[in-house]
Amino acid sequence: MASRFIHLHTHSHYSFLQALPKADELVKKAKILGMDAVALTDAGNMHGAIDFYQAAEKEEIKPIIGLDAYLAPRSRFEQDPNIDSKYSRLVLLAENNEGYKNLLALTTKAWTEGLYEKPRLDKDLLKEHHEHLIAIIPSFAGIVAHHLRAGDEDGAAAALSELIGIFGKENLFLEISHHPRVEGHEDRMQQIIALGKKSGVELVAQHDVYYLDPDDREATEVMRRIQQGERGRNEEEDFSFVSEKQMLAWFKDIPEAVDNSRKIADRCSVTFTLGEFVFPDFKLPAGTTADEQLRALCMKGLTARGLEGRADVLERLEYELGIIAFKEYAAYFLVVEDLMRFARENNIYTNIRGSVAGSMTTYLLRITKIDPLEYKIPFERFLNPERPSAPDIDMDFADNRRDEVIEY
Repeated sequence: MASRFIHLHTHSHYSFLQALPKADELVKKAKILGMDAVALTDAGNMHGAIDFYQAAEKEEIKPIIGLDAYLAPRSRFEQDPNIDSKYSRLVLLAENNEGYKNLLALTTKAWTEGLYEKPRLDKDLLKEHHEHLIAIIPSFAGIVAHHLRAGDEDGAAAALSELIGIFGKENLFLEISHHPRVEGHEDRMQQIIALGKKSGVELVAQHDVYYLDPDDREATEVMRRIQQGERGRNEEEDFSFVSEKQMLAWFKDIPEAVDNSRKIADRCSVTFTLGEFVFPDFKLPAGTTADEQLRALCMKGLTARGLEGRADVLERLEYELGIIAFKEYAAYFLVVEDLMRFARENNIYTNIRGSVAGSMTTYLLRITKIDPLEYKIPFERFLNPERPSAPDIDMDFADNRRDEVIEY
């Protein structure tokens, strides 16, 4: 029987305390248990996605990229403490790279537009960015569970219907989970099962993972209390990484709910190209390469700086342009030159810091203001053929006008 995947909820990676467990440990545990796919759904952010992807690729485990989103009860812009702090949760998984882009858009807008205690989404954002996403309504904190916990079955059905309208039944799943120590949880799962049958929304059996082994529970709870204070709910319940065999035992009466995790895993495929630099799509004159355009601007700079005809300047320039071409960084220099030109033309005060002062290329482009030959500043500290990272040009702009440059 093919191994299922379990979607994982971990603490946010931006916290001052590192989550238990780390991404590579999660992946290794999945491999030990014979699983071929595993998902990471950080709470409110996607900070762990790249580390997780790299760890999964290394172990030949399929990485499923997701988000455990906070959903505002009304608009993401509302901030009434009596209403709008009572958010629900919604797990979103990227079906492909387009879905991943939608996750990035949702996460960004949750933080920049919906931040109120938590980075929140709303239904308007879900409607705008729902394509190529698979949504799972959590069994604990999902909006359906909230209504059922309050005894409002009609509200649960209505909330489910609204999410069906956004994602479609084929992209929406009701989560069921096994937590017998949590008061009322088993009864609530039966209500969710009944609601799934009535609505036609499929069930998926899942298990939230906050730590790898049951023995890690106490350490995880100590971390949580340091971060958040007070005693948490469901502290005695098990949120360790469980096996496929255990899941099948827990859900032996509805094995199709376990099988649906396989169905979801098969649908999800996100691939990243890592280790390559990606520069902005800088528009060049027709028929011109970035290297040619950079050289042309430098030649104009010789005249502007009054350095034409100087053999030492031309020798230094040829040396630098050769390295820039070899490293394929010409587009980077063109983008920086364009930003600095924009600042000059709009009288925005700007300055450059660091080893870039050793570049004749940037001096001729009017990025820097110091002639490196006059002050005997070496180019190699800024850029050389052996340097593995991209050149670092630190640009400062006047505080009261930085927004203009960012907008440009």
